[in-house]
Amino acid sequence: MTIHLSILVFFPLIAGLLAAFSPGSLAPKILLIGTIIPLVYTAYMITDFDAGAGLQHVTDDAWITELGIRYKLGVDGLNLWLIALTTVIAFASAIWLIVRPPAERVGLFCFHFALGETAVLGAFVSQDLALFVLFFDLMLVPFYFLVGQWGTGDRAAAALKMVIYTLVGSLLMLAAAVATAALTNPDAPITFVISELQANPLPETTQKWLFIAFALAFLIKMPAFPFQGWMPDAYKAMPLPALAFFSGVVSKVAAYGFLKLVLPLFPAATNDWNVILLVLAVISILYGSIQAFTQTNARLILGYSSVAQLGFITLGIFAMDSDAAGAQGALLQSINHGLVVAPLFFVIALLAERAGGSEDIRDYGGIAFRAPILAALFLIVALATLAMPGSANFAGEFLILLGAFSSVQFLAFVASVGVILASVYALRMYIRSMHNRVGEKVTSFEMSLRDGLVLVPLVIAIIAFALYPQLALDAGEATVRSTVEAVLR
Repeated sequence: MTIHLSILVFFPLIAGLLAAFSPGSLAPKILLIGTIIPLVYTAYMITDFDAGAGLQHVTDDAWITELGIRYKLGVDGLNLWLIALTTVIAFASAIWLIVRPPAERVGLFCFHFALGETAVLGAFVSQDLALFVLFFDLMLVPFYFLVGQWGTGDRAAAALKMVIYTLVGSLLMLAAAVATAALTNPDAPITFVISELQANPLPETTQKWLFIAFALAFLIKMPAFPFQGWMPDAYKAMPLPALAFFSGVVSKVAAYGFLKLVLPLFPAATNDWNVILLVLAVISILYGSIQAFTQTNARLILGYSSVAQLGFITLGIFAMDSDAAGAQGALLQSINHGLVVAPLFFVIALLAERAGGSEDIRDYGGIAFRAPILAALFLIVALATLAMPGSANFAGEFLILLGAFSSVQFLAFVASVGVILASVYALRMYIRSMHNRVGEKVTSFEMSLRDGLVLVPLVIAIIAFALYPQLALDAGEATVRSTVEAVLR
C-alpha cells in the first residue's frame, strides 16, 4: 500500500507542476486530472475502511534516520472523512478554475493551488510529528503567493499579515515538536513517530508548556479569538477559488491537530488547560456570530461565521464528556462546515456577477426574481449553515452541545446562543441577496449549466450528508472515544 498514499498526497503536486508549464487554456484541465485521482482513491478508501482496525493503508519508511524522522502515513477514523472533504472541495475548485480561470498566469495559479492540496493531504495523513509540521508549514507557502499575486485590494499587506501571524504559530509548533521528541524517553533513540511519543507521556509540567505552543499554532490557523486579526484582510484579498479551499479545508487541519496531536500527546495538560480553551471557544462563537451579523461584505460574513463555527468545533473537542459526544460532533462539524462554506464562496462570485462586481450585500436584492434555481441552491446551503433540523450541521452541533452540557453546563448554555445568532446572519444574507427590492446595480439572470457543474455536486454532498451523517460518525467513533478516554483516565 506504500505507493497508494504517496499518490494521494503528491499526485496533485505533479499535476500542478505540469500545469505550470502548460498553456493557460490547458492548465486548469491538467489540475482537474490532478484532483480526480485523489478523489477516486479516497472513495476506494471509504468503501474499504474498517472502523475497528485502527491505522490503515500504512506507509512506513525510514527517512532521516539520524533525527528519528520516518516517512509514515496512514488513515484512521480521525482523518478519513477530512481527506474526503479535501479531495471533494479541491475537485470542485478545479472545475471552478475551468469555468472561470484567472485573468493571468493561469498555470502558476494552478500550481500553487495543487501545492496547497498536497500540503493539506500530507498533514492529514502524516503519522510522524516532524512530517506533520513540515506539511503544516508548507500550507502557508502557496496561499501567500495566491493572495499576493492574484488577490484584490491591498493584497500585499494582507499576504504579509497572514504570513506574520501564521509563521509565529508555526515556529512555536516546530520548537515544541522538537522538544517533544527530545524529551520523550531521553534514554532511547530519538523518534518523532506519533504513536511512539504517545506511548511515553511527558511529565505534567513539561506537557503544559508544549501544550501552549501547539494550541497557539492551531488557534491562529483556525483562526479563533483573539488570534483572528489576519483573517479580515486575507479573506477580502484572496481569490475566491483559493478562499473556498482555504476556509473549507485548511482551517480544519488545526482542529484535526488538536484531536490527533494535542489530546494524545499532552493528556495531563489538556485536563489543566481545557477550561481556558472552552472559554476561548465560547468567546469565538459569540464574537464571530455578532461580527457576521454586522458585516455587509459577503466574504467577511462567511469569514466571521467560520470563526463562530470553529469555536463550536473547539468547544466539542475540549468538552471532555465521558461519552465523547462533543469530540465526535466536532469531527462531524469540521466536515459539515467545509461542505457548506465552499459553495457559499462560489455563490458570492455568482451574486457579484449579477451586481456589477460588488460583494457588498447592500448592493444586492431581488436576484431570485429571474434566478429561481440559483435561489433554491443558495437556500439549501444557507439552511445548512444555520443548522436547520434535518441537516448534517444540526447533527454536528447537537452532539457538540450534548457533550458540552454533560461537562460544562454554563458555557454550553452561553454557546447555544450562537445557534440562534447563526440563523440571524445566514437568513439576513440570503434574504438581502435574493429577495426584497431589486438593487440598483442588480441584473438578475439564471445560473448557467457550467456554473451548475461547480455548485450542484457540492449541494448534493450537503444533502447526502444530511440524510446519513452516521457514515462519518461510525468511521470516527472508535478513534475519537479512545482519544478522549486517554485524557479522562
